[in-house]
Amino acid sequence: MTGVAMDDVRDSFRSSLGGWLWGTAAGLGTLLLGIAGIGLTIASAGDWGAWPLVLTGLSLLIVIVKWIEVMGALYQVTPERLIIRRGILMKSIDEVELYRVKDVRMNFSLLNQMAGIGTICLTTSDETTRGSDLIMRQVPNAQARREEFRRLVDAARRQRGVREIDMVHEDI
Repeated sequence: MTGVAMDDVRDSFRSSLGGWLWGTAAGLGTLLLGIAGIGLTIASAGDWGAWPLVLTGLSLLIVIVKWIEVMGALYQVTPERLIIRRGILMKSIDEVELYRVKDVRMNFSLLNQMAGIGTICLTTSDETTRGSDLIMRQVPNAQARREEFRRLVDAARRQRGVREIDMVHEDI
C-alpha cells in the first residue's frame, strides 16, 4: 500500500454511478433512453419489432461503460496525501502531497446538487498534476469532502512549515 498504513486512510471514495445517473443530463438521458425502449416495446406490442429494445440495450451499454470508468479510479485520503488508484487490468498509483495543493475548487450544477454530487478540482504543484488540475467527477458528498481537503491541506502545510508566496508580475 505504498507505505501508508490502512489506519492512516481518512476517506476512500469513487465517483458515484448513481449520482451520475440522477445528477447529470447525460445520466438522465441514458435512463430515459432505456425507459423509452421498454415503453415502446410494451406499447407497440411488436409493431416495430425489436428496434425499441435496441434503445434499452444502448442505454445498458452506456451504463456498463460508465460503471467500468467508475470502478477504474479509487481515491484515498490520508493526513499527508491523496492517493489515486487507477485501472482495472493495468493499475497505476499516483500520490499528491497535500502540502502541495494550492487550490481546492468545487463545481456543481442544480442536478448535481439534487443528487448530492459535485466535481472537486485540485490545483497543485505536484508532478502528478503538473500539466493540469486533478479533477474528480461525480464525487458523493462533494461539499463535505472539499472542506475536509481544505482542512487537511492546511494541517499538512502547518506540519511542514510550508507557506505560499504569490508572485505578481507587473510591467512597469
